[in-house]
Formats: sequence, structure tokens, C-alpha cells
Amino acid sequence: RHVVIAWDEVSDSDGTGIVHIAPGCGKEDFALSKENDIAVIAPIDEFGNYLEGFDWLTGKNVQSIAPDIFSSLKEKGILYKRDQITHRYPTCWRHGTELVFRLVDEWFISMDELRHEIAEVVDDIQWIPAWGRERELDWLRNMHDWMISKKRYWGLSLPIWVCDACGHFEVIGGKEELKKRAVKGWEDFEGHSPHKPYIDKVEIACSKCGGVSRRIPDVGNPWLDAGIVPYSTLGYLSNREYWKQWFPADFVTESLPGQFRNWFYSLLAMSTVLEKKAPFKTLLGHALVKDEHGNDMHKSAGNAIWFEDAADKMGVDVMRWIFTAHNPENNLNFGYGPADEIRKKLLTLWNMYSFYITYADLDEYNPVTGKVDRDSLTDLDRWALSKVYTFVKEAREDYDSYHVERLMRKFELLLDILSNWYVRRSRRRFWKSENDSDKLAAYFTLYTALKNIILTMAPIIPFVAEEIYQNMVLSVDKNAPESIHLNPFPEADESCIDEALSERIDTIIKIVELGRSARNKANIRTRQPLSNIIVKPARKSEREHILALKDQILEELNIKDVTLTENPQDYIRFVIKPNYKLLGQKLGKDMPVVARALAELNADETAEKVRRGESIRVKGYTLEPSEIQVNMEEQPNLAAVEDKGYFLALNTDLTPELKDEGLIRDLIRHIQTLRKDAGFRVEDRIHLGIQGPDPVKRAVQAHQDYLMTETLADELSETVDYPEATKALKLDGAEISMMIKRLSKEGTGNG
Repeated sequence: RHVVIAWDEVSDSDGTGIVHIAPGCGKEDFALSKENDIAVIAPIDEFGNYLEGFDWLTGKNVQSIAPDIFSSLKEKGILYKRDQITHRYPTCWRHGTELVFRLVDEWFISMDELRHEIAEVVDDIQWIPAWGRERELDWLRNMHDWMISKKRYWGLSLPIWVCDACGHFEVIGGKEELKKRAVKGWEDFEGHSPHKPYIDKVEIACSKCGGVSRRIPDVGNPWLDAGIVPYSTLGYLSNREYWKQWFPADFVTESLPGQFRNWFYSLLAMSTVLEKKAPFKTLLGHALVKDEHGNDMHKSAGNAIWFEDAADKMGVDVMRWIFTAHNPENNLNFGYGPADEIRKKLLTLWNMYSFYITYADLDEYNPVTGKVDRDSLTDLDRWALSKVYTFVKEAREDYDSYHVERLMRKFELLLDILSNWYVRRSRRRFWKSENDSDKLAAYFTLYTALKNIILTMAPIIPFVAEEIYQNMVLSVDKNAPESIHLNPFPEADESCIDEALSERIDTIIKIVELGRSARNKANIRTRQPLSNIIVKPARKSEREHILALKDQILEELNIKDVTLTENPQDYIRFVIKPNYKLLGQKLGKDMPVVARALAELNADETAEKVRRGESIRVKGYTLEPSEIQVNMEEQPNLAAVEDKGYFLALNTDLTPELKDEGLIRDLIRHIQTLRKDAGFRVEDRIHLGIQGPDPVKRAVQAHQDYLMTETLADELSETVDYPEATKALKLDGAEISMMIKRLSKEGTGNG
């Protein structure tokens, strides 16, 4: 009989609006047949060939039968129309060939009761990210029975034997039971792993009727194998006490997409059945790796990066840095561009180590024998050690909680402040000719900082850390472990952590950062001295820090004075305007009216409200902070910046004296470059010659001592006999010639 059934799955937007169904060849069709008591026929075998009983179709393959079907319909006179319609259908992921659905019998585990038991175990796990817990519970609430069989040749042989006579099936619990029950084939199987074809040789007697039972031909779902790993690999059946030492696992990790219903789920299901316990304590799920533009990587697209290529071109420590610094719940855009940025950060660590080892070798400093009295440490030293030990302390917490991306943010910040603040501000201490207590304190501090950093970061950058360790630590400490990875994790020296000191110097660093931002805004290089800055800190307590460490601000920003203020409005004014791009459609013809109304508001109060994220009500409209533009206008010769409650204004007026000093600083930079390019050693003393017009001569004479000290020049003149290196350049429009020659230790002749 032919029956027409109304069905939501049929579309009337294309085609005829009516389709035939094949319950034996489609999931939705099969479900519809069950709802309407329609007979189900499975017409094809595992190769896609029609079975016996289908007349002229018998033995033919579904992939090549379409032309024959058209011919048959045409011969019968029932072919109405022939056309091609685009249809979504699955294809083989490997070969791209079209697939067809086939109805087969499979084996399932009933989940009606088990799902609730698994859900109770889920709460015993730390899920990273936290939303993973709810995702797993959602799968448990909505999943169907668990299909555990596969129609494949190789795989886990399901231990299910079915009686040929009565159909009764039995699950065999292990090799010993199978051996006792076997009536045939045990000799063929013994000594082999429980896989095809050997396991299939074994026949047992049916416990119900005594007939012959044979193993089903199916193999197990791969997730059965994966889920039983906590038990199958650690002697759960053979040595329970040993197994208890390792169960549950501390940590598992896998890609998030798909694993909530695959590996995570199978691990939980197996462990719940066997022990009613979670098989692991912490689960870290991660997203996918894409190319650096966020696209899927494919060999065919040419954007795939092979591990060997990445390791050779990027370096494995750079790769590990990329992975650990990324929030794992988001997709990672991986490529050579991002790797170059990470390499720059890694070079910051390497350059600090290189700076230390260069001067330590020159001075033959040995951290093992060169003990330092803590009283000789400067505030800068104590600040650096406080920062390092705070990092070590928090790193242990981040490692233990598996939040390495949080650790990497702290690591990058630590490298930045140590390199750009401690090392830079301490470099003159390393240049001293005498090994006094201050110089030794600087060596001790930098060595201690670097050693603790590499010990802490060795799990993430193991190769760079090992290289530094071998050359910096093991070379002077023969009692140290032969590898950095044989050291215990470093312990934070709590006595060195000084939060008050850290706050003081952190305040100065913040002011210096703002000052540099103001210089960038005014397009004035740091080497050009300026007269003063005007500062309002975010907190009143920071005023004392600024006054106490004022000299550091002056030196860092190359300015002459600092003025504190409580009233930034004395130096700037705010101009409030609508964000025309965002508000055009919202305000329409009312835009001019609203713009005038905004301009008439108290600008300081409005700017503060916008800064706090508050909306503004004007002319019947509620404007969000993003819909309002707050522009800052400074007084003439000022460059002002604001950030998180801090205010700084830079006086940009240049006097002739300031210009001369800026010229000298530029000269020093070029002389240092000339020394380096000529291959001079860092400790070489030189005879320096400078020629130029009268303004240049005047500047050189006014700043002679500073110029000679910074360039290690023992002699300064307009000419140098037989110079080893020369350079001509133009600074501020002046033609200048420079020449240098190394001096012997006595002060004359070539070194």
C-alpha cells in the first residue's frame, strides 16, 4: 500500500513538495516509520550493494545505479521530469566520496539510570574552563543510549557471544571465564591478544539452551578503549593496591569540541560503573589551533604548518610560550607572525642574561663565593628581589591551579619591568672599575633574579632555561644539579617581599610611563631634555612616593623638575561632543540640538561621568559613554595624558640650553654606535674627536664631563691622529664629524 503522511521535514519551497521515504536508508526516515508503523526494509550490504531479492537491482552498487533507475522509470512511462537539484549529503572525510545511510543492528548500553550516577561524579571534578561542567551535564541530560559497537574489522573485540539456536546473548567477563566456558577454539586463541581473527575462533555453550554461541562480528566503539585507560593500564584487575596509588589522575586535557560526548564522557561512564568515583581531579579543556588569521589549517589550502617546520623556524620554546600564554578556552591563531612577537619577549630574557654574563665574566664575579651583606642592597635591589619572589610565590599557585596563562602575563610583566627599569637603571653600577659593595649588590640581585626566573619558567621554556642555567649557574656552582630540570621548584624568600617598597617604585614607574606617553604625543624624543612635568597621582599617598623618588623621575624622563597638582583643570580643558558615527541614526535631525546641549554641560563633571562608565541624559536622550567623545585640550606648550586617575602634563617649551643638552645626548648615542660597529670592547677607553660649527662646539664644551663619562673617553679634542673609526652626520641641521681611537690602560696609544 502507498500512504501519504504530513511531515515537517519536507519543504514546499523547492522540488515537488512530496518525497518518498526509505526507512532502511535514513535516520529521519527510520524515525518516521516508527511513529507511523511503516515496515522497514534494509536493502544494501556493507559495501553498498543491493541484497538478494531486489530483482534487476540485486548486486548493483548504489553509487552507480542512478542511470539504470532513470531508464527503468522511463520504460514504464512514469518518469515525469529529470533535473539536477543541489542536495546536502555526507561525504567521506578522507576520499570525498558520497556516503549512504544503511540500517544495521547495533549494541547499546542503556543510560536511563546510569546518566544520573555519572552526573553525581561530575561535581567532584575541577573543570577548566568552569562552564565545562554544565556542558557535560547537558550532554548527560540529553544523550540517548550509548552505542558501543562498530561495523569494522579491527578494534576492541566486544565480549558478547550469541547463541545460534535460541538467540540468547552473554557478556564474558575475562580470559579466565572464557577459558572455562570454551567448547572449541581455545587452542587457536591462547597466547594472542583478544582481537580478530583469534578471538573469533572460540565458541562457548549457551547457558540457556546448551547450543553453540559465537562472538558477534562487531568491534567496540573506540571510546570504550579510551575510557577504560585509567583501569586497563594500571593493573586494576591484577594489582589493586598499585592501582590505588595512581587513581584518580591529577589532570587530563583534551580539545573541547566533541570531547564532552566522547572521551570525557567515556572516562566518567567507565569510572562511575566500576568505582563510582571521578577518574581525574582536574580537567583542562582547550579550543582549536587555527592559522594566524583565524582560518582552519588545511594542507590543500596551503596554510597548514607542520610541527617540524615550526620547531625549526620558530624554536620550540617560542611555540611553548605561545601555547601557554593563550587562554585555552579560545581558539589559538598560530603562525610565524605571532611567533615573531613572542620571540622579541624571549629575547628580553636572553638580553638580561647576556648583560649579566658579559660583566660578570669581565669582573670574575662568582655568586657562590661573592656573598653580599643584605644591608648593602639599594632600594632598587630590594624592589627587584621583592618583585621576583612575589612572582615565584604566585607562580607556584598558578601552576598548581593549572592557570599558566595567568602565570605568563605575570612573567611578561616581570621581564618588562626588570629589563626596562632595574637593569637599565643599574647599568652604571656594573660599569664601575672597582668591585665595591654597590657593584657586588647589583651582581647579586641580577643573578638571584635570573636564577629564580629560569627555575620557575623551566617547565615552559626548558631549552632556553637550560642554556642559561648551564652557563650562568652550573659554570660557577659545581655542587648544583647537572640540569636545571633536576632542581626543586624555587621557594619564595618571604623576607624579601616588601609590598610598601613595591608600591613606591611602581608609582614612579607609572609616572614615567605617562611621561613617555606625553613625549610621544608631543613627538619629542627622550634624549631631548625638558623643563618640567605637572603630575596628579591617582591616590594621595602616592604624592609622598613621587617626592621621595623625584630624582628617578627626573632622570628617566630627562626633565628638570616635577610639580604636583590637585587641579588638572588648571592646565587642560575638556570638550564634550557626540559620537556622530554612532549617534547619527539614533538622533537624526536632533543631532545639532544635542551637540549644543553637550557643549553647555559642565565639561569636567561630564568627562568624569563618562570615565566612570555612566550614561548622560540630555534633551530627552540617554547617551551611553561610547556615544560621547571626550577630547582633552591643553594649554600652549603642554602635552597632557590621563590614565586610571593619573594626570600628567609635559612642558614642551625648548630653551637654547635644553637644545644644547639634547644635541649632546644625540652625539653620545652615535658615538656608542660607532664604538660598537668598530668592534671596541665595552671596557675600552677612547680618544674622542668632534668637529662641528660653533653651536656644536659650545654644546660640547658646556657638557664635556658628561660626554666623556658616557662614552668612556679619556681624551677629547677636535681631531684624532690615526682614528680607528670615523662618522659624519647631521644633527639639527649641523654638519658634525666624529672620530675615535682606543687608548691603552695608561691612557695613550692603541689598546
